[in-house]
Amino acid sequence: MKKLLCLGLFVLFAANMAFSEDGGEIKSRGDYLTVKVAVIGPGDELYFWWGHLGLIIEDAITGRAHFIDYGVFSFRQTDFFSNFALGRLWYTTAESPAEAVIQRYIEDNRDITVYTLNLSAAQKEEMLAITMHNLLPENSDYLYNHFSDNCVTRITNTLDAVLGGQFYAQAANTPGRWTLRQEIRRFMARHPVWDLLLNFWMGQVIDKQISVKEEMFLPEETGVFIENFTYIDADGNEQKLCGSIEKIWTAKNRPLFLDAPRSIFWTSLIVGIFLAALLYLVSPPYKRGKKTKKYAVLQKRLFGMGNTLLGLIGGIAGSLLFFMEFFSDHDYTYQNSNILFANPLLLVAIPFGILFAFSRNEGKVRLATQVLRILWTYVLLTALLAVIIKILPAYYQDNWAPLAIVIPISLVLSKVPLGKGKGKRDDA
Repeated sequence: MKKLLCLGLFVLFAANMAFSEDGGEIKSRGDYLTVKVAVIGPGDELYFWWGHLGLIIEDAITGRAHFIDYGVFSFRQTDFFSNFALGRLWYTTAESPAEAVIQRYIEDNRDITVYTLNLSAAQKEEMLAITMHNLLPENSDYLYNHFSDNCVTRITNTLDAVLGGQFYAQAANTPGRWTLRQEIRRFMARHPVWDLLLNFWMGQVIDKQISVKEEMFLPEETGVFIENFTYIDADGNEQKLCGSIEKIWTAKNRPLFLDAPRSIFWTSLIVGIFLAALLYLVSPPYKRGKKTKKYAVLQKRLFGMGNTLLGLIGGIAGSLLFFMEFFSDHDYTYQNSNILFANPLLLVAIPFGILFAFSRNEGKVRLATQVLRILWTYVLLTALLAVIIKILPAYYQDNWAPLAIVIPISLVLSKVPLGKGKGKRDDA
């Protein structure tokens, strides 16, 4: 609140000096303002992987530089975790001294590139007025969306308004390079497990070809567009939006994000085949005389607990997907064909896997065998269905990586433990 009051006093002070004479030239308030956009590179925490964007407004009269941040949230806010789960995460707008903010990002070893905007005095005044409006307590909070309403889009919305709609008009008519899924994956090359999980939970709504306007949910893409964007000013002249670029800090020993997304299909397929092979090797029944009774018991337990572990991992991931698909406002998880083969039904494998591993009762083991076989046959058939519906453009989803893991495993488990070996069972 003190920072907001400070900025308010700065505006009132500047308003009193709205016009002054300097060598016979009458200057407006906007002549004393410099507007910059700061592109901050990726950080260490998951929510910083895609970078950040901030607005800097400098005033030559007061000597103050204000950093306007539309990406402020706190884990301590009321109902943070329940709101996050429901896709109703509230972000807020805040103002801080620009020098202190920049120094903090330097200490966090994050890239910092500042673009000074070539705007008229009137446009800078309008930029300030919109920013002040957004900082008012009744306007500062907003419902965050990773793709359509975030720290970047709040600033580009202001730029578009100041430029009379030219900013978005050009961006919307320029084809993007990738889909939304491919764009976010460029920043997850160092995190293959999260890459797999996050993309498993995201539906086919992010697999459509997009424009540069949609690409600009990313700070890095916004900086590139600002650097190359030109507009028509009030006098009908073409102007470059970017007046100058300053590289304030280059992160040290931090891997760069990729220019193009890296495929994890083959890695996923190798993992799927490897796990399927392990499960096949430990799957009963066995040929008596070729394995000791002690080893057979261990093998039986490994197979049962393997089913349990798969049910636990797949069931939790599938349950989260089920919740996000049908009960949350995470719209980018909607229309997700992964729900066909990964859903709460996989949790059934937990108790029956344990029953198979540890029960000495022949009837219970046979029951567990049949239930597990039916479950994994269902998974196999629905995974194959997810592949088949890809031929329909409206239902295409780039989910080859999870399918590459699920299909080999379910293929093996749907055929065993009844499909290997002949002879007398040893279920002890």
